[in-house]
Amino acid sequence: MHLINRRTQWNGGGSHSATIARAVTRQGLAIPELRAALDGRVISPGDADYDAARSLFYGDMDNRPMVIIRPLDAAEVAAVIDLARQTGLPLAVRSGGHSAAGYSVVDGGIVLDLSCMKALELDLEARTAWAESGLTAGEYTAAVGEHGLVTGFGDTGSVGIGGITLGGGIGYLVRRYGLTIDSLLAAEIVTADGSILRVDNDDHPDLFWALRGGGGNFGVVTRFKFQLHELDQIMGGMLVLPATPEVVAGFMTLAEAAGEDLSTIANVMSAPPMPFLPPEVHGKLILMAMMVYAGPLEDAKLALAPFRALAAPLADMLRPMRYAEMFPEEEGGYHPTAIGHNMFIKHVDLNTAETIVRFLEASDAPIRVAQLRALGGVLARVPEDATAYAHRKSPIMVNLAAFYSTPSEKASRQRWIEEFAEAIDQGDPGVYTNFMGDEPERVRAAYPGATWERLVQIKQRYDPRNLFRLNQNIPPAG
Repeated sequence: MHLINRRTQWNGGGSHSATIARAVTRQGLAIPELRAALDGRVISPGDADYDAARSLFYGDMDNRPMVIIRPLDAAEVAAVIDLARQTGLPLAVRSGGHSAAGYSVVDGGIVLDLSCMKALELDLEARTAWAESGLTAGEYTAAVGEHGLVTGFGDTGSVGIGGITLGGGIGYLVRRYGLTIDSLLAAEIVTADGSILRVDNDDHPDLFWALRGGGGNFGVVTRFKFQLHELDQIMGGMLVLPATPEVVAGFMTLAEAAGEDLSTIANVMSAPPMPFLPPEVHGKLILMAMMVYAGPLEDAKLALAPFRALAAPLADMLRPMRYAEMFPEEEGGYHPTAIGHNMFIKHVDLNTAETIVRFLEASDAPIRVAQLRALGGVLARVPEDATAYAHRKSPIMVNLAAFYSTPSEKASRQRWIEEFAEAIDQGDPGVYTNFMGDEPERVRAAYPGATWERLVQIKQRYDPRNLFRLNQNIPPAG
């Protein structure tokens, strides 16, 4: 990662189109010519690291792209886009490779992998950061944290900042600072015609609006300009409680009523064999809460006391820490296979909590989870039409998941998830794109009403041929 503490300097990029055109032949792509045309890495099926380069975070995906290209700058990104346009090959864009739908890699096409683009330029006086899209949330958070600063992303350090930002960004600071896009000030994007644009509220404001929640439908964002917030220390970590219906309902009531300094993620789940949990708890239902109190540390004990009082904690790992410690290093080679479902609900009363516990107890999946996120706070104070993320008034987000290991297990887990979702549905049809699988029938629910119509028109303007379609796709008008 290249870290520069100075004001951002913008340099125009040259075009590689003339040289990259020689890589296009009647038989397909000439890999040697492609390598000669680009300074970035070009990986093809014969290379030793091809399988590693095409793998995603989630398992059970086996797409084999024709080529994986890791550009070094926006000009090379534009050249790869031009290559996809010339050849008609499908184009996948990859930041961190966490797409639950598998859109980060495409069979028989081109993968534009941004992982080599990790420059981070800080303006400490203005409290802003220009970050390239190949950075992960953990890398960015650790770097800015050295200066006592933060931008809120999600809850997993290995997620690329590109995908999570374009979908909205719901994480550990969502009630204090809103979505990631609520701290987005500007972006550099390469559009379908190869143009490199700087967009913000003054320049291309329609496109800037669409990028804040509309996903990768409009181009490849190569750099983001974020607002940095001062936050030197937090009270954070994990609190584990027994998962009775009373505890689940009580936790969510407290989480919704808490001040905006507190953001929580409550995972009602089967207890994994973690060393800090008593052996007799392993496999039983627990409420594993990830919590971040971002207010004055002297107020944290009082803010967290009601949660600790719900039941005798099975583990209490809440402590003062730097915010970056919420993103520990992850085990390499972990590729889970799971069925998931994302939705919004209005409340978790005792009846809803009883339903959640009943479904989790009835499943034989070794790992099954109902994740409950109390939203509100700063997220809910932003007008619903200010960004393409359109669920500002939905108070609770739910992620249901069940892990599987065989095709027959996958089918049964899918039925269980569908029945579970139907049982707790409270009439909010919305869905958050960053947690969706390959569900084209639900994309419109992510962008209701006028939001959808506006996005369709912007898509028509910037990508009329739907070059960027490997995503939660918004087709162009007509």
